[in-house]
Amino acid sequence: MTTTVSPPETSSTPAAARPAKTSTAKVPFKHRVSRFDSKASPYLYIAPFFVLFGLIGLFPLVYTFVVSLNDWDLLTGPGEWVGFQNYTDELTDPYFWNSLFNTVSIFLLSCIPQLLAAVFIAAVLDQNIRAKTFWRMSVLIPYVVTPVAVAIIFSSAFSEKYGLINNILEALNVDPVMWKTETFPSHVAIATMVNWRWTGYNALILLAAMQSVPRDIHESAALDGAGAFRRFFSITLPSIRPTMIFVIITATIGGLQIFTEPKLFNPSSSVLGGPHREYQTTVLYLWDMAFNRSDFGKASAIAWLLFIIIVAFGLMNFLISRRIASVETRTSKKRTGRKLTEHNAEKAEGARAVVAAAGEKRS
Repeated sequence: MTTTVSPPETSSTPAAARPAKTSTAKVPFKHRVSRFDSKASPYLYIAPFFVLFGLIGLFPLVYTFVVSLNDWDLLTGPGEWVGFQNYTDELTDPYFWNSLFNTVSIFLLSCIPQLLAAVFIAAVLDQNIRAKTFWRMSVLIPYVVTPVAVAIIFSSAFSEKYGLINNILEALNVDPVMWKTETFPSHVAIATMVNWRWTGYNALILLAAMQSVPRDIHESAALDGAGAFRRFFSITLPSIRPTMIFVIITATIGGLQIFTEPKLFNPSSSVLGGPHREYQTTVLYLWDMAFNRSDFGKASAIAWLLFIIIVAFGLMNFLISRRIASVETRTSKKRTGRKLTEHNAEKAEGARAVVAAAGEKRS
């Protein structure tokens, strides 16, 4: 009797096609914590800034807009909903336009000379002079002095009867200037206060930017024959353009929000901003509307109109700076292309001269 042994059954499914066993091992807790930390920690680090910005920046801004849409009294609180009536009233109020004119005038008289003086002082301090630390600290002293003290000192100096400036003018046989009762002289006096306090601060910011420019570039330009003025306008100023934009924008924001200097310039005046509002700025007009007239609705509308104006000035400064940068880039590319063409032409001319010389030797 013979018995047949059947071979063991083999699976027709290839080993490669069999489903792999899935690992059921759990990720350790510390690895999960580490993964969560690497993903969430950056947001936690920057969260305090956004929380504070929302509490002291964004919420007051939105709430001010809500107040501007109501007939809101300082003592009785919110009244009836008036929509954009406060905005239309202010846009037709001659006092608002007078304050805006005064603000822009003082801003132009302070910002432009201030930035020019700051650039000049920074360029001087960037040189190899003696006692550099002393001079750098000296230009910062006016910024350390409180605005109230600055306003009191300059208010006394620009006094119309017994002020230091008019006494000097009288000694020079010049008629005294009505610094506190005429429009343009009062703007010049207030702009002088602003320039005295902020020029050194901006100069140190520009100085820090100038010192970050590599000295090798200046040395190379000097070896090529470029003078000090040429190096300053062709190397230093283009290199510190981002810092210049920052200084211009911050000076614009501060100049359009000027309040302390005109508020304390003439404390004896019964009207804020001079007897006939000669130097009443927009923020000073806003303060008068809110706390003297008790009209928070219109004051909030003025604040939002000023906010829109500041944003418009900032965008204009940004577009102008970008336009200047693009023009300089195109000019630099054209200059580089022209020099490259001249170099290639000189190289080709030299090659032709070598070929001609070799031909003459052979002949």
